[in-house]
Amino acid sequence: MLSLILIIVGILAGICNAVAGLASLVAYPSLLALGLPPIMANVTNTIALIFSGVGATISSQKELRGAHKELLTFLPITLLGCVVGALLLFAIPESDFEKIVPFFILFGAFAELVPYTKRPNKKVSVITKVLALIGVFLVGVYSGYFGAAAGVLMLALLGIISNEPFAKYNAEKNVIFAIANVISAIIYGLHTRLLWHWIIPLAIGFLIGGYIGPIIVRHTPTRLLKLLIGIGAIILAISLFIQAY
Repeated sequence: MLSLILIIVGILAGICNAVAGLASLVAYPSLLALGLPPIMANVTNTIALIFSGVGATISSQKELRGAHKELLTFLPITLLGCVVGALLLFAIPESDFEKIVPFFILFGAFAELVPYTKRPNKKVSVITKVLALIGVFLVGVYSGYFGAAAGVLMLALLGIISNEPFAKYNAEKNVIFAIANVISAIIYGLHTRLLWHWIIPLAIGFLIGGYIGPIIVRHTPTRLLKLLIGIGAIILAISLFIQAY
């Protein structure tokens, strides 16, 4: 029964991740509700989340054509931040971690609800590009540490410095975090025991949901989906805040 629940959670979270970068807002609270402590829930979610990126990458081959130049710019910066964040996770007591998480989720929810528009062929100043790239590094740190709504923050930054349409830089985001989560998983595996009987069924769901997500992006008003996810995220953040405090 647990495996079936985890697969269903993974499918829903994988879709949310591929569409809007919000997998942790579904998967993390579900893992807590099923009995995992906060850090183990985060570790389990992050490792399984790799497969959402795999599914989304397979499904996004059309959008990823010609994306290698931007990926070679954003990926190394994100990975460096991710290493820092993953190490930071084990330097902060679990009780403090549980109290910080609701604020991460609430911030991610508000970031999701704030509309941003993409103007084609816009010129971006050097200062803006530098600040955005610093932001990419900081999102990498956040992703390695916890990562709820990290994809949303990355989308906002890519919307500033990329000249590609949303569907394309959303696909780039999925590739970036698939690889970043591999780095986090390696570091987590060196610091704590991994719960494979939780990770494997959740990963199966993530793989399926990750594949479905880009198809939804192509055929559904993305803003509507993000609005619903953002509202749900606020409800979850409030619930986790009550539990923690």
